[in-house]
Amino acid sequence: MQKRNKYTEIEDFLSDESFQSWILFKIDEDGWEEWTLESRQRAKLVEDARLLLLAMKVPDSNLSPSDIHNALQTTWIKIEEKENHINSIHDSKVKTLRKYFFSGAAAILVFGMLSVWFYQNQISPKSTVITYKELIDENSEGLVEQTNNSDKPQIITLSDGSSVLLQPNSKLSYPKIFTGNERKVYLSGEGFFEISKNPKKPFFVYANEIVTKVVGTSFRVKAYSDQPDVEVLVRTGKVRVKSNDLVAKSNKEEVVLLPNQALRFLRSDLSFNKITNITQDVTLTRSVGNIEQLSFEFTDIPVSQIFQTIEQAYLVDIDYPKNKLKDCHLTTSLSDQPLTEKLKIVCNSIGNNTSFEMNGNQIIITSEGCN
Repeated sequence: MQKRNKYTEIEDFLSDESFQSWILFKIDEDGWEEWTLESRQRAKLVEDARLLLLAMKVPDSNLSPSDIHNALQTTWIKIEEKENHINSIHDSKVKTLRKYFFSGAAAILVFGMLSVWFYQNQISPKSTVITYKELIDENSEGLVEQTNNSDKPQIITLSDGSSVLLQPNSKLSYPKIFTGNERKVYLSGEGFFEISKNPKKPFFVYANEIVTKVVGTSFRVKAYSDQPDVEVLVRTGKVRVKSNDLVAKSNKEEVVLLPNQALRFLRSDLSFNKITNITQDVTLTRSVGNIEQLSFEFTDIPVSQIFQTIEQAYLVDIDYPKNKLKDCHLTTSLSDQPLTEKLKIVCNSIGNNTSFEMNGNQIIITSEGCN
């Protein structure tokens, strides 16, 4: 990959299959991101190449080095003819225009893209992919980013009491404290959300090309940048899903999902596929986790069993005084509640100065016994 150190023109990047894979499919086997950040001048050139490649909306398999070279050569010829028709331009000016073509006027950039499209003899139906980074860049607030690089889910507790079970190879960006009249988070990968109820302050999950809006409910969003679709599955409450405003020519209508319903957003043609019975969808059925199957309705159940259910659902470890709570039984409903709220309800029901402390996936219960 040392040849990329000699890249000086956008054409060099566009004809590099490894660069195309990185931009179009987020496959960075050759360390493009780290290489780009080594130089500010290099980063500017890479960004220009990225924007043009995404604007072309052409898969990397359709862009051979000879295709790009020929298409760009056609563009240069048309630019020179147009400029010569308007005014006599010295050869040196034409060369300068060619060198700085891609960082110049937007009109010339569009003209160049149309030339590439014409050469391909078709306009690709593929939509521009909305990346996690683009979603974050659109947000002006300072965000905290949590990345799960482990091999098991991690619990994230938000400032409003909502909880997110973040799956491996996933990351979530969110404000340290929610301000204003909306709560917004940004997901790359997969997460199970349990949202604290607040009708006056709706909760939004931005994931690739879709936005999921709720007031207080539990649901799962699966949005990996290298997969062809995005999934939303509702466990409790009501969820509204629509296309992100960044997606051109997308369906702006909201799709309403109720419990045990799901939606699959196909990124190739920006279409919504609503699934009213998830048991009939093999892919969804196989992906359902413990937290979506276990019941949180308890009638005269030992506290130890309630803690065990929570451990199985969230894949956490709960340390509690077993001897002091061995005879404790509770009747309570913990459904449709974030993890922290579940723990508060259990502790308040036990009484006797019972409290909990969370440290990542470790939960410590202190208590003097049942009331």
